[in-house]
Amino acid sequence: MSIFLNMLIPKLPSPKEDDLSKGILESIDLDSYRAEVQATMSIILEDQGEYEIDPVPTSIAGGKSEPELDLLSNILSNFHDLFGNIPWKDEDQVKKHIASIPEIVAKDKGYQNAMKNSDKQNARIESQKALNKAVINLMSDNIEIFKQFNDNDSFKKWLSDMVFNVTYNTNGNVYSGQPRI
Repeated sequence: MSIFLNMLIPKLPSPKEDDLSKGILESIDLDSYRAEVQATMSIILEDQGEYEIDPVPTSIAGGKSEPELDLLSNILSNFHDLFGNIPWKDEDQVKKHIASIPEIVAKDKGYQNAMKNSDKQNARIESQKALNKAVINLMSDNIEIFKQFNDNDSFKKWLSDMVFNVTYNTNGNVYSGQPRI
């Protein structure tokens, strides 16, 4: 049946309708739209002077610098200085949980991939996503950190910056919880 219809369609007369495209080409003056030739400019070097480019200096070292890692005790004392006025129910438990967050974030596969294969800005975005997941998972153990993270913008910024600065490295190595001194 389909073979019969495929052969029949070309033999049928086409319907008689007004062809709206007729006359369009005749009504447009294509000569007015042709590309105009622009004047070409020639570059001529003067015969005077020397035209040498200085070589690239080899004394400048390239490469990526090692991230600055701070001692965990310094990070926690900084935390205490900034957020010591927050009435924590169990301050030692809060410090312990905050100290464990960088290692949790560093184990996130998306963050590791961004550190290895992307720039610092994308790694920071992935670090923030991993931090959000870590804080949500931490909610069952310590609701105070979760509340401060969601309600206190300065605490959120401090925690985000601290975790990123401690864990970020371009090799994608997982932070082990043992900062280099």
